[in-house]
Amino acid sequence: MDDGGRPQDVGNKISGSVVGPAVQAGSISGGVHFHQETANRLPVPRQLLAPPAHFTSRNHELGVLDEILTTGSPALIVLSGPGGVGKTALALQWAHRISTRFPDGQLYVDLAGFSETAPVAPGDALGLFLRALGITPDNVPVGLAEQAALYRSLTAGRSLLVLLDNAYSAAQVRALLPAPPDSAVIVTSRSRLIGLVPHGGQLVEVGPLPTPDAVQLLASTVGRARVTQERERAEQLVDMCGGLPIAVCVAAARLATRPRLSVGRVAAELADERRRLAGLSAHGLSVQAAFDVSYKSLEAPVATLYRRLGLHPGQDFGPGVAAAVTPDDEDRALENLIEDNLLEEIQEDRYRFHDLLRLHARQRAAAEDTPQERDAALRDILEWYLAMALSADQVLTPYRRRPFRYEFQSGRPRPSAFADRDEALSWLDSERVNLIAAGRTALDRQWPTLAWHLCDVMWPLLLYRKHYRDRLDIDFRGVQAARAWSNKWAEAEMLKRLGRVSTVLGRHGQAEEQLHAAEQLFDEQDDRLGVSAAREYLALLYLEIDRLADATRIFEDLLVTHRELGADRNVGLDLINLGLVLPRQRRANEAIERLSEAHEIFTRLAGTDPFNGARAMTALAEAYRQAGQPDQARAWATRAARAMTELGSDFGQAEVHEVLAEIAASQGDLATAADHLRLALEIFDSAFSARADPVRARLRELTGE
Repeated sequence: MDDGGRPQDVGNKISGSVVGPAVQAGSISGGVHFHQETANRLPVPRQLLAPPAHFTSRNHELGVLDEILTTGSPALIVLSGPGGVGKTALALQWAHRISTRFPDGQLYVDLAGFSETAPVAPGDALGLFLRALGITPDNVPVGLAEQAALYRSLTAGRSLLVLLDNAYSAAQVRALLPAPPDSAVIVTSRSRLIGLVPHGGQLVEVGPLPTPDAVQLLASTVGRARVTQERERAEQLVDMCGGLPIAVCVAAARLATRPRLSVGRVAAELADERRRLAGLSAHGLSVQAAFDVSYKSLEAPVATLYRRLGLHPGQDFGPGVAAAVTPDDEDRALENLIEDNLLEEIQEDRYRFHDLLRLHARQRAAAEDTPQERDAALRDILEWYLAMALSADQVLTPYRRRPFRYEFQSGRPRPSAFADRDEALSWLDSERVNLIAAGRTALDRQWPTLAWHLCDVMWPLLLYRKHYRDRLDIDFRGVQAARAWSNKWAEAEMLKRLGRVSTVLGRHGQAEEQLHAAEQLFDEQDDRLGVSAAREYLALLYLEIDRLADATRIFEDLLVTHRELGADRNVGLDLINLGLVLPRQRRANEAIERLSEAHEIFTRLAGTDPFNGARAMTALAEAYRQAGQPDQARAWATRAARAMTELGSDFGQAEVHEVLAEIAASQGDLATAADHLRLALEIFDSAFSARADPVRARLRELTGE
C-alpha cells in the first residue's frame, strides 16, 4: 500500500512450463490448505495387451528372460527374430507373468517398425506414455527433448514395465527408456538393434519352434484328438511351416474353419514349394506379407544380396559365398541381413535361411531379376565352390592328372590357396554337402562342363574320407555330365571311378562293365596311363572276388608298363597292389620285397603323396604278419596308424586296426583283437563300406558277439 493506505496496482505473471494447478492471489487471510494428488497417486497404467490364447512352450527363452530380470538392474531386453516367429507372443506371455513385480503399472506401444505404415515417431510414442502417466494433453510438451525429460522425471523412482513392440531402430527406442533403476523394458524387433547394447540392452534371439512344440500349437487350435489321429501328417505340416508360429497358425486357422478337412490334405497342398508362401495366408494372417514388409525395409544392395543368396543350392554357407555375390563396395550387406534377422548365424562364419525365408528370397529374385541375372548369380556361387575346391585339390593331390582347365565365367577374384593339408581337407569335408548340391544344380541347369569339374574336384575328399554312398552319386553324375559335355576322356575317368566304388560296395558285375568301358574309352583316346588306371581298378576288383591269378597278372603287366614309362608313382602303386595280393597266394616274402621298394618310392614322394606311403606301411605290416614276424608287423602297423591319423584318413586307420587285430589274435590276445575290430567296424559302417561285413563276421568268430 502507499503512504495513504491505498492499494497499489497488482499484477501476476507465470513464466516457464507449469505442470498441475497454480494459485495466484493478491492477498490471503486465514488458513490456507492445499489438496493435491501426490506422485504416487497418479493413474496406474495397465496397457499390456491380453496374453496369447494359444501360447506354446518357449521354456528356454522364458528361463533366459527370468535370469536377465533377476541379475540385471535396470533390465533392457531385446527380443529379435524374423517376422512371424512369435516375438510379441513371447513378450506378452512373459510380461503378464512378471507384471506383479512392477506395482506402478505397465506401458505398451506398438511402434509399427515393420508394417505398411510409417514407424511411430518417438515423440508420438512419448505423448502416449505421458498421457498414460497423468499428463493432460494440453500439458504435453511439443519438443522431443522436453517430452523425454518430462518422461524421465515422471518415471524416476517408479517401478514400471515397458513393452516396446515392433521397434524399427535403436533411435526409436532410446527416447522411450524410463529413468533407471527400478523399471524394466522389453523390446521386440525384427532387427537386432545392436545400438541398444551400450545402453545395457541384452539381445535374446527368438527362433522357430521345435517340431513337438509346433505340433502342440497346432493341436491347441484345431483340437488334440484331430492332430493325434494324423500325428505323422501333423509333423510334416509344421515342418513345412518351418516351425514358424505365424505359419502354423495360418494352417491351424484353415483346419479350424473346415472341421472335415484332413491334416494330410493341408500338408499335401503345402508340399509344392512354389505355392507354399501363398498357401500360408488366411484370415488376416500372411507369412508372405510379413516377409514382404521386412524385405521392403532393406536398402537396395542388401535386398540384392538377399535375392542372390536365396539361390544358394545348399542349406547353409560361409562368408565366402556371400562375398562372391555381394554387390560391389557393400561390405556390410551380409551383416545387415543378419541384424535384420533375415539370415541366421548358426555358428561363427556359418549362415542359413529359414526355409520359408529362402522361398521368399527366391520368389523375389524371380520377380525382380532377369533370368540372365539369376543365372549369373547362381554361376558365381557354383564357381566359387569350384575355385575353393580346386585350391584344396592342389594342396592334397598335386600329382593328379588334370587334362582340362575350367574357364571361369564369373569375373570375381579367385580364393587364395589353403595354408596346409589339414585346412584343405577340413574345408572339403565341411562343404561336402554343398559341393554335392552345387554339382547337381550345375547339371540340372545344363552346365555340363561346370558339373563335371565339380564332380572331379571331389576326388581328394573321397580318397581320404571315402564317403562311399556320396561317391556313388558323385561319380554317376560325373558320367552324365561328361556325356552331356561330349567329352570321352572325362567320361572314361568317371566310369573308372564309378567302377571302383561299385567294387567297394559289392556291385561286382556293374563294376566290371564300367571298368571295361572306361578302358575302351581311354584306349580310343590313345591314353596309355588312362588304360593302365582302368586296368588297375579291374585288378583290384579281381582281388576283391578272389580271382587272385588274374589280379596278379594285371598288376605285373602294369608294373612293366609303368617302369617303361618312367612313371615312378604308378610303379609304387603297382608294387603296393602286388604286396596286397601276393600274401594271399602264400608269397609273403615276395610281398615284403615289393612293398619295401614301394615304401622307398613313396618316401621320396612324401611331399606330394604321403597317403600312399602310409598305405605301403599298412601293407608291409600285413605282409610281415603273414610271414610270421609279429614284432616287425606291429612296428610297421604302429607307424602306419600314426601316418593315417596325421593325414586325417579314418578309413586308413580302420585298415590298420584290422592288421593289429590279427597280430593280437595270432598271439592269443583276443580281447585286444576284438577292441581293434570294433574300432575298424565303426569306421567301415560309417563309410558304408562292404568291408564292414567280413570284419563283423571276424568279430563274431573271436567273441561270439
